[in-house]
Amino acid sequence: MKPDLFERLAAWRHHLHAHPELSCHERATAAFVCEKLSELGIPFAAGIGGHGVVATLRRGRSNRAVGLRADMDALPVMETPGRAHGSRNQGVMHACGHDGHTASLLGAAALLLEDPSWSGTVQCIFQPAEEGFGGAQAMLEDGLLERFPVERIFGYHNWPGLEAGVVMVHAGPVMAAAASFNITLHGVAGHAAMPHDCADPVQGLAHLIIALNAIVARNVDPQEAAVISTCMLKAGEASNLIAHEASLGGTIRALTPKMMHFLLARVREVAEHTARAHQLSALVEITSEVPATINHAAEAALAARAAADAGLSLRGDIKPSMAGEDFGRFLEVMPGAYAWIGNGASAGLHNEAYDFNDEILPVAARYYAAVARAALA
Repeated sequence: MKPDLFERLAAWRHHLHAHPELSCHERATAAFVCEKLSELGIPFAAGIGGHGVVATLRRGRSNRAVGLRADMDALPVMETPGRAHGSRNQGVMHACGHDGHTASLLGAAALLLEDPSWSGTVQCIFQPAEEGFGGAQAMLEDGLLERFPVERIFGYHNWPGLEAGVVMVHAGPVMAAAASFNITLHGVAGHAAMPHDCADPVQGLAHLIIALNAIVARNVDPQEAAVISTCMLKAGEASNLIAHEASLGGTIRALTPKMMHFLLARVREVAEHTARAHQLSALVEITSEVPATINHAAEAALAARAAADAGLSLRGDIKPSMAGEDFGRFLEVMPGAYAWIGNGASAGLHNEAYDFNDEILPVAARYYAAVARAALA
């Protein structure tokens, strides 16, 4: 990559980092992407599935088409102060590196624009609302594939702890299916000195937490990956009052659709039976469901070959993560592959001290461009 392009990508990334926007609110981010595409002379369409943008590069006579996807949204995290390009939006931060993903896809578009060796169509998909707000599904429902048809789709995520610039391609599952749950137990309120006249949802909640933890411990093969974590509790307003209701919330994760279906059903069963055992009723709400990100075999092999042919360091030996990623929505409806690119020894994702490593911008841009050329070939 030419030094001037790297400098531009780093400057674009710093601008995006300094002006983060939450899921479903990426108006200025999308406008910035459109501005840079216009400067590059690349046609685009905006407002897809919310604030999504799709840029289209065409060359030659081939009718083949490939999609490259980057996410754009930030998180409700208060950034550790001290960076010159630190967030200027109070309580909002690019704590997952989507600023770098977006900048590197712009970089790939610039590389492909200058490269006469390929023929076909490359759709650069800048996706909003990845962080649990269904941005991939929203773009699909807004006619993404009908308006911008592709045969395959590829994406990546930066990965703290993996050596900077190393490309990791999984042969199968990459990231977990995920869902949020909230369970509210309804009982009978009353004086804490007379519990026999009440139906205590707090006591029911205590038993429910233990029962939910036992699902993975006692219903799941120890060699399979599954997670149920209770993360939020809400109950009571006074120390001498048995509350009318109490609630908990958390997350469910699995690497296969079959296991995810089992966990969702079991959480409902355990909640309802535990509630009845304590003379309570249970309301179970499941939200923010995303499927597992599972690479298609041929596309994973293609991505690995493309990375190697581009001279990038390659690995294939790291276990999948139980973190979620809605790129899995795309892989449900078309072939594709999702990679990790090492971010080096940075703070972890979703951490207030995290920052995308500018040094991997050229690697990520080259990776995007390489898989696009390989898919079109």
